[in-house]
Amino acid sequence: MKFIHRLSSKSIRFKLIAGFLLFVIPLQLLLIFDNYYAMKVVREQVANSNRHLAALYMDQIDRNLEEIDKYLRTMVAFENDLIVLDRPADVNMDEYFLAKINLFNKLERDIHTYKEMDYLFVYSSVNEELITNQPPEATMAELKMIRQGMIQMLEERNGLQKQAFEKWFPYNLNEEYYIVKIQKIGNVYVGGWVKASKLMIPLSLLDVRPEGKSVLVTETLKPMSGNAPIDNNDDYLQVSTHSKQGKFSLLFLIPYSVILEHLPLLQRLWYLLILGAFIILPIFYIFLRHIILLPINRIVKVMRRVRDGNLEQRVEPYPVSYEFELMNDVFNSMVSEIKALKITVYEEQLLIQKAELKHLQLQINPHFFLNALNTIYNLAQFQNYQLIRDMSEHLINYMRFMFQNNLKFVTLEEEIAHTRNYLQIQALRFEDAFTYRINVDESLSQALIPPLMIQTFAENTIKHAVTMDEPIRLNVDIQLRGDQEPYLCIVIQDTGKGFSEQALSEWQSEDESAHGDSGHIGIWNSRRRLRLIYQDRAKLILSNHPNGGARVEVWLPFMLGDPSEVGKHVSIADR
Repeated sequence: MKFIHRLSSKSIRFKLIAGFLLFVIPLQLLLIFDNYYAMKVVREQVANSNRHLAALYMDQIDRNLEEIDKYLRTMVAFENDLIVLDRPADVNMDEYFLAKINLFNKLERDIHTYKEMDYLFVYSSVNEELITNQPPEATMAELKMIRQGMIQMLEERNGLQKQAFEKWFPYNLNEEYYIVKIQKIGNVYVGGWVKASKLMIPLSLLDVRPEGKSVLVTETLKPMSGNAPIDNNDDYLQVSTHSKQGKFSLLFLIPYSVILEHLPLLQRLWYLLILGAFIILPIFYIFLRHIILLPINRIVKVMRRVRDGNLEQRVEPYPVSYEFELMNDVFNSMVSEIKALKITVYEEQLLIQKAELKHLQLQINPHFFLNALNTIYNLAQFQNYQLIRDMSEHLINYMRFMFQNNLKFVTLEEEIAHTRNYLQIQALRFEDAFTYRINVDESLSQALIPPLMIQTFAENTIKHAVTMDEPIRLNVDIQLRGDQEPYLCIVIQDTGKGFSEQALSEWQSEDESAHGDSGHIGIWNSRRRLRLIYQDRAKLILSNHPNGGARVEVWLPFMLGDPSEVGKHVSIADR
């Protein structure tokens, strides 16, 4: 709550911070946008440049692979020795060995024409025999491993349709990737075999800087050459182009740090300005806080406490500016004067309030008293001594309750007993023309309410609703309600004609002068008492029931305890 008060739109702290931010934030947003736009332009230019470079080199690779692919197709179409290898060797052993020698010599001779290739091979799946050239730089162990890898690769693809051999494809052998192309005629496979890293040798002449990477990757972006950090791609600009001849791509990775290092020096100055603004803001705020905000905050804290009724609070002396020192002295003097004045006014108000409550409490309708005596007199004429005793007992209890002193609160049990005495007197007086019912939970009997709160509204029903023409019933229901704070809900309802529209309109207007001469002085007194005791915590609701009759709802804060002590407590709270 304190933090919300401090950041109120009307506070000096809020206005200072908001003014500074309204100046700094647009400037920072402009600088950020300018920086973002500059980086975007540089990235796009670098990406386009490297995209063209990758496409150029990939075209060169594709042309070399296409030449080898033409050679393999020509060999399949015109080499008669391949037909011999398509038959089992034991059909004509001499012809088979001669064909092997011819093919071996051809591969050894032609490999020098296609220097991009490591191996050219012919494989007879019928005879399970592989013929390949033997590079002079390869050791016997390497040659053996390559031959085993070729046989394994060809066996894996044995039985595949011709469409599976249309393009060059990557093959992983002992963590080393090779690019392979196969042409098939019958059961004979003719192909080329080259290391993926060998295709990247000419690319080492390109200027991709030491921080940049260039790598051949599979269709799943798995690197086939080099150690490019493809997984950590957030730090790199990726530019790739796909091969038209094979199932692989050429990928360039350029670090963003390299791309952006050539931005103008002015852009770095913008960063310094943004950083400086963020540094200046807290320094500026600390300065204002020490000179202006802290002295104001001390005064505001004391003012809030004084507003809440704590007149003992004073602004403590601190080393502040002359203006604030004068404000503190004047404020402390004002609080002292207000405290003295409020004590005087309160004492006078307390005396007036006690006198008014006592006057309201002891108001007795003379007609009621005379009617009660008249009823006793009539009963004496008929010598109905039992009813005379009952009537006298109810009247004595009624008068004893009315003449008690210092009754600011009574228990609900006492108020109900007093109301029953009053209603029983009226029931004896009107006989069958008036009946009543009081419904209250016994657990609420010790709840405290102002005296005469229920009896006043019951008396209003007797005065305005009961006639000898038709019987009238009065119902009093008392319940405990409320979710967050418990309230006593007292509902007094009769079956008479109810309130007039004019009376309800006057009550809703709450104009006290409109009720001074009306016939509902008791209701006006009750509302006045509720305001004197509870201020705005109690509610009095007047209405007419849809089925006819007046309905009064009284909502009182639920209280328990000694009536005298609670009365003191409420008086102190009213202060």
